[in-house]
Amino acid sequence: MELVIEGVEMSEEKIKFLSFDEAVRLVAAIQEEEDIEQENRRILTVYNHDDRELCWFDYEEVVHAVGDVSKGDLKEAVQNYILSHIPDWALEI
Repeated sequence: MELVIEGVEMSEEKIKFLSFDEAVRLVAAIQEEEDIEQENRRILTVYNHDDRELCWFDYEEVVHAVGDVSKGDLKEAVQNYILSHIPDWALEI
């Protein structure tokens, strides 16, 4: 699986992630949206407290990465995964 963040594939460039606590302070919302560039693809867009887009994640890849969790726990598992994978350059946005 390749995690895509702002169009950068992890396999091409080593990305440093914020600590979970830093990400919690920075992230205001994670919004599930339709990808406007690719039909039938959902993405999870991450916004800061100024409603600025920080990065995005492919929905299916994140669900695959969190593994087998119950439907009731999926939202929290996805949120925790994303908060653990916010790139450090998001602080500059």
